[in-house]
Amino acid sequence: MKNGLKIVVIGAGSSYTPELIEGLIQRQHELPLRELWLVDIDDGREKMEIIAALTRRMLAKAGLAVQVETRLERAEALHGADYVCSQFRAGCLEARISDERISLKYGLIGQETNGLGGFANACRTIPIALQIAADMERLCPDAWLLNFTNPSGMVTEAVLRHSKIKAVGLCNVPVIMQKGVATLLESRDEQEFIMQVAGLNHFIFVRQIQHQGKDKLGEVIARLAQRPDPLVPRNIPPFAWPKDLLANLGMIPCAYLRYYYMSDDILKQELGEASGEGTRGEVVKAIEQQLFDLYRNPDLAEKPKALEGRGGQYYSEAACELMSAIHNDKRIIMHVNTRNNGAINGLPDECAVEVSALITKSGPLALNVAPFPQDTLRLLQLMKEFEQLTIEAAITGNRHTAWRALVLNPLITSGSRLEQALDEVIAAHPDLMSAFH
Repeated sequence: MKNGLKIVVIGAGSSYTPELIEGLIQRQHELPLRELWLVDIDDGREKMEIIAALTRRMLAKAGLAVQVETRLERAEALHGADYVCSQFRAGCLEARISDERISLKYGLIGQETNGLGGFANACRTIPIALQIAADMERLCPDAWLLNFTNPSGMVTEAVLRHSKIKAVGLCNVPVIMQKGVATLLESRDEQEFIMQVAGLNHFIFVRQIQHQGKDKLGEVIARLAQRPDPLVPRNIPPFAWPKDLLANLGMIPCAYLRYYYMSDDILKQELGEASGEGTRGEVVKAIEQQLFDLYRNPDLAEKPKALEGRGGQYYSEAACELMSAIHNDKRIIMHVNTRNNGAINGLPDECAVEVSALITKSGPLALNVAPFPQDTLRLLQLMKEFEQLTIEAAITGNRHTAWRALVLNPLITSGSRLEQALDEVIAAHPDLMSAFH
């Protein structure tokens, strides 16, 4: 019997990785870590080695004797793994920036998980995710794949549909929303209240807030309507929802829904940013350079606070708590991407949804949610159809399927501009979109 866990991190050169290491250290008594394998591609070798050195310093400071290995090939790392954390970015930040610039060029919102950018990101990422899943079927069939790779919902659904491995997707947005609700309720302990979310990744709504036996959703909505939304990642500038939107919805939308409810405002904002300090991807690239300058410091042995500017706050809390909840059969409620199985009435049972779920050793058990209002349900159904057609296009490389997906998306303008934009995002990364060529 193995004495301890083997955890593999794919995309280990990410600036987020110190968050994950911090979370593992904090849970050393819950997650007996034996081996940590860091994997990246050749383009990410330097960053991975910097992260590996920082990881060893952090583990040594915590007094943990953990074997840390780095690899450019997945096979050896995956063999016998217990948990595989996927956090890679296909095409690196340059691909994200390219998506943003191409989108804005054609008058479309430029974002890595929404609209044209989300489509392009998914088409680059899903084939790689399925290769990883196939390797896991062969080398560590009993391991859990914890997917943090964006767009998390589509990537998770592709793996669940096209492989036999155990997989669950995760995003820090619901965690940030829960922290914000705790602030509004002036609650010091998040265990004092239950928050239920439901929807799709980056397209979720808070449907229920129970605090000390009372329904607090209406009260929280009223407080949100009076101030900028505090339930957002720190990388999103403060904003207020349109007047009466929250009251009319009767739910709390996540910050990413502003792309749909405030499309014109967001497009104007993005165009202004692109002509000023740069697109979000360009800003992130500058932040990453600063972070890796910090990570290189041989005296640094902890996660620097500056990482919060990257938008990754609570990442380790969500990722490592999910691992611990599965490993220790905690049966706690977390917000994850998993099979619907009837949780959201009106969406296919086999599709991936982002919902509150009971986390057990057998995986997430999605909690049923009250029926959505018909208008919101229709929007969810539209977006799920967009996601499923995008997954099909990513696998088959069929441009007609790609076009069908994009014309459904509310953030996309159809016509000749769409055809030109689609051609351009495909041509920008022929090696990562080989199915289309």
